Amino acid sequence: MSDPLARMMDFDLSPEQREVRRTVRAMAESKILPEVERLEREGRYPLELIPKLSELGLLGPMIPERYGGSFTDVLTYGIICEEMARIDWVLASVISVSNSLAASSILAHGSEAQKERYLPPIASGQCLASACLTEPGGGTDLARMQTTAERTEGGYVLRGSKVFISHAQHADLFFVVATMDRQKAHRGVTAFLVEPKHSEGLRIGDIPMRTLRRDNLAEVSFDDVFVPDEGLLGEEGRGFPILGGALDVGRFSVAARCVGQAQRAVDLCLPYARERQAFGQAIGEFQLIQQKLSAMICRVEQARLLVYRLGRMKDAGLGRASMEASMAKLMASRAAVDNALDGIQIFGAYGLSEEYEIGRLLLEAKALELGEGTSELHTKLIAEYALGLRTQ
Repeated sequence: MSDPLARMMDFDLSPEQREVRRTVRAMAESKILPEVERLEREGRYPLELIPKLSELGLLGPMIPERYGGSFTDVLTYGIICEEMARIDWVLASVISVSNSLAASSILAHGSEAQKERYLPPIASGQCLASACLTEPGGGTDLARMQTTAERTEGGYVLRGSKVFISHAQHADLFFVVATMDRQKAHRGVTAFLVEPKHSEGLRIGDIPMRTLRRDNLAEVSFDDVFVPDEGLLGEEGRGFPILGGALDVGRFSVAARCVGQAQRAVDLCLPYARERQAFGQAIGEFQLIQQKLSAMICRVEQARLLVYRLGRMKDAGLGRASMEASMAKLMASRAAVDNALDGIQIFGAYGLSEEYEIGRLLLEAKALELGEGTSELHTKLIAEYALGLRTQ
């Protein structure tokens, strides 16, 4: 595989899409990769690297040009997420969360004033966006969330908490969902745009993690936080459809990131298998190692097939593709975890040392398998869509 890009299952990407891949890969390898392990050891959020993304327009790939973004198509967005995740989990998450959850929701459901206020600074990197969805009592069952929104004069009051929130410590904007009536389940869910730095009663606390420390995952608490009327996104009680559309794109971007990480495992293992000697020969000459490498390569291509198919469906104008999004997320996250596990086995004990990054990929891949819906949830959703038990 002298030229991995030439062997990828790319479905006849356009010349522009191929150029985006080459450009993002070259930038990530030259400017991001040399810093990742240092930041990982220091457990430090890569704030100084984010401007490098804005230089290439990578912070607004789902934002139209009229709002300062670089949007061309959904598949290209997936390619950007894939290539960035191949090098750095955290910066790929910056792109993914800002665009899939926050920007895409504002673009689809926001007022013109909200679009003008938030989309240009998100695209330029002046506004880092995050999403407050998961709650302490259950991240999967969003219809039964406990965070409440109460109508008051001139706006709303938010009460409750969210956990495992990425980029929270540095975010300038939160996409928040809360319920205005728990008895109504999903029909009570309402979406809001909250500016944390101007919200009295909003507290952000660190969550001690065994991994992903440089992502600064946090708990966000809302203690009578006032949100003005202009912070309402869409209509009262119509937050669940907004959330559903966002999760479609969010799962697409997470699946694309999983493909990138699965590909990285292959990229690390192939040269190691050529160079590492055992019993007088390269370990890549042993059949059992070849079987692992073959399985890893096939997993990447299978996952990429599902992810690119989903991107093309979105580009064709399909509003909701929830079953396909679950399929892509499920299989791509499995590929990332399984490739990292096989990669560690190929590296042996070195796979657990700080000298090699393959061990870090396993912890990051496992986080991606849990995020945007667990594998168990997506397995259930796929079956329910196929059986006709669920339509949205």
